[in-house]
Amino acid sequence: MPLLTIGYSTLADRAQNIRYPNGADWEYQVHIQKALAKPVKPGVLYLDSLGVAKSRNSAIEHANGTYLLFGDDDVVFHEQALTEALRYLEHHPEVSLLLTSAVDETGKLRKNYPTKLTELTRFNCARAATYEMIVRVEDVKNYGVLFDEDFGAGAKNHLGDEYIFIADLISKGAKCVFAPIPIAMHPADSSGARWGAKQDRIARARVFKRVFGVMAVPVRLAFASRRVTELGGFLNAAKFVISR
Repeated sequence: MPLLTIGYSTLADRAQNIRYPNGADWEYQVHIQKALAKPVKPGVLYLDSLGVAKSRNSAIEHANGTYLLFGDDDVVFHEQALTEALRYLEHHPEVSLLLTSAVDETGKLRKNYPTKLTELTRFNCARAATYEMIVRVEDVKNYGVLFDEDFGAGAKNHLGDEYIFIADLISKGAKCVFAPIPIAMHPADSSGARWGAKQDRIARARVFKRVFGVMAVPVRLAFASRRVTELGGFLNAAKFVISR
């Protein structure tokens, strides 16, 4: 059994962009969405469906490693930092998911991450990215948690799949932790960073409803009070809070 599986999600015309790290005991799988041609290639799985959450679930299903890291074709993983993250998981078997950090193409941290180990709750992991997440495969399967395929790139609600996945694990009792280990480089622009369009606001509102249920409105209100400008002003912020 390999220590780590890296499950890449991509499209057929982008698979050649993947840059694989060098790990002594790592497995690499490529999950190609909406594949038309399906040539037999080792480590390549072809999906008839479109949507990144579907390919993440395929990675969970087929991973042979003790741990699973989710990759994209525009992400570059740093071997030394990734080895450090795996070492943490090996020494902390109670942790089911380790959330790490990433830098952009200039080497700058992509977000304002915590500076120390932090246990995750539904209130502090909404900005997680899939390529920052390493999961203990056996735990995820035992808890019965998968990515919600109604969310994420390629779905009607184009964001929030990572947050929902972590929140679902936490709700099942899994221990999820953040560690300030920059394991990846990802370009600064991403779908999760979009704010301006009506559909962006609607998708975010639906994410909070999915995570918090009947408590979604007060949580949205607290969120909107800090994000009025990004949401497009007070009127759009109000629509976000009361959105169905």
